[in-house]
Amino acid sequence: MAVSEIVPGKTKIGWIGTGVMGSSMCGHLIDKGFEATIYTRSKDKAKALIEKGATWVDSPKAVAEASDVIFGIVGFPQDVREVFLGENGALAGSKKGNVLVDMTTSEPSLAVEIAETAKAQGVYSIDAPVSGGDVGAKEARLSIMIGGEKEVVDALNPAWEAMGKTIVHQGPAGAGQHTKMVNQTLISSMMIGVCEALLYGYKAGLDLETVMKSVSTGAAGSWSLSNLGPRIMANNFDPGFFVEHFIKDMGIALAESRRMGLSMPGLALAEQLYQSVKAKGWGREGTHALMLTLAEMSGVDWKNR
Repeated sequence: MAVSEIVPGKTKIGWIGTGVMGSSMCGHLIDKGFEATIYTRSKDKAKALIEKGATWVDSPKAVAEASDVIFGIVGFPQDVREVFLGENGALAGSKKGNVLVDMTTSEPSLAVEIAETAKAQGVYSIDAPVSGGDVGAKEARLSIMIGGEKEVVDALNPAWEAMGKTIVHQGPAGAGQHTKMVNQTLISSMMIGVCEALLYGYKAGLDLETVMKSVSTGAAGSWSLSNLGPRIMANNFDPGFFVEHFIKDMGIALAESRRMGLSMPGLALAEQLYQSVKAKGWGREGTHALMLTLAEMSGVDWKNR
């Protein structure tokens, strides 16, 4: 069965989860002309989208019943399972030909399970985790890593283009999630370097803004340094991505690496450091809150420096 053409003004979309990133992502689709039905655990979190014209319903199943393509971006794999495969989940409300798109960072094996279960009911399923944080979501320039059938992925191009700038089909179901594990492994060690470097600069008596002018554009430059470095310097630890969600991601990557027989000491160290961040009560801060723990280990009160 060929997938239906997906176009603004014709295709009805559903959206599950309107957190730090989901609200902006869904908003871009509405701005492009897609009619949206949405579900969130707290209706208050959907207020901005309702004001844009979205219709709120009380379950993922109800979202699917009103939609052709159902997107979800929630917190943890158990949430993904509930909103897609649960008794009141999106698959339960889907008709043949519907498309499920999970944009949560989740387990590759779960992405495969959802795809196989959906296929048995005549429903398509795509895993499409993203990178770029709250800024990338707001500015519609996310990197979208996609797993699933190429025909379906291509049909979704109008939606991908509304949300992201780097859109790559990585392979079959689960390939998007595996690619996101590569992404999170890179970030985990990178964030240690960003925080330790700024801590070093501070203790050496340097002006950090001046230091940034030299290091951010050279070989040491990175997205994390350029985007999160200024937040660290300004004591702004608001989440573009929650520490507790990053710990979840690193846990998935470590489990997958063990399954493949890989030794990943850098990733394991980063995961332990972030566990410390969470233990100190900063689990709902942004990933750059790693600075608070690293500074404390050296006797530096970063916020009051």
